[in-house]
Amino acid sequence: MRGFKGDLHIHTCLSPCADLEMSPLKIIKRAVEKGLEIIAICDHNSAKNTPYAFNLSKKFPIVVLPGIEVNSVEEVHILSIFDTPEQALLLQKYVYEGITEKNNEELFGIQAVVNEFDEVEEIEDKLLISACGMSVDEIVRKTHSLGGIAIASHIDREAYSIIGKLGFIPPDLPLDGVEISKIGSIEMVPKGWTAISSSDAHSLDEIGEVWTAFYAESPDIKGIQKAIKNGTVKIYGRNFPSHP
Repeated sequence: MRGFKGDLHIHTCLSPCADLEMSPLKIIKRAVEKGLEIIAICDHNSAKNTPYAFNLSKKFPIVVLPGIEVNSVEEVHILSIFDTPEQALLLQKYVYEGITEKNNEELFGIQAVVNEFDEVEEIEDKLLISACGMSVDEIVRKTHSLGGIAIASHIDREAYSIIGKLGFIPPDLPLDGVEISKIGSIEMVPKGWTAISSSDAHSLDEIGEVWTAFYAESPDIKGIQKAIKNGTVKIYGRNFPSHP
């Protein structure tokens, strides 16, 4: 068992708030340059770029986990992360059912689906930053039923966080862990929870700015889930310790 260097919260150009340069290919190349061994692609409410990133990862020394940062009906962000794009796209099906608003490109920007060759395949017209029709509890349980892990995003922030919106973490909510933002600190983690941190990158320069070492037997969902459960993780960067 060793520490895998992971950044489990990266947005592609499919997220309306991300730079258009954030294509799957450019993200993976930058992540490899930063020495990352595991990354998760977690766009807002969509997994459409995960198959391209997943296929590209086979050509590079890195594991790419497909995910979605789902915005619940309560306006809480949950990272739902899987081993395969097929699992993430199944969750997307449920998420999309609750999104009725159309994107306004002048206000929110272009939401681009980009393939392995940096070619635009599609422009998503759903407003991906909007809340879907699923509750936090429904998202977490659906994620588990599809074989993934569910992590509450940036719980130290006021906006779009479970503590910021609900005021607490429901004791019966079966989260796998919590994430603190890259400007947070470990003291912000509620007692009894294991925290990770990630870059929440929206530009190439942000990738790997903060990362988590997962001391696990394997760099996959099972290994990460076990590391979080056992508390065998360590956060590095910014307000966290420097890597030895």
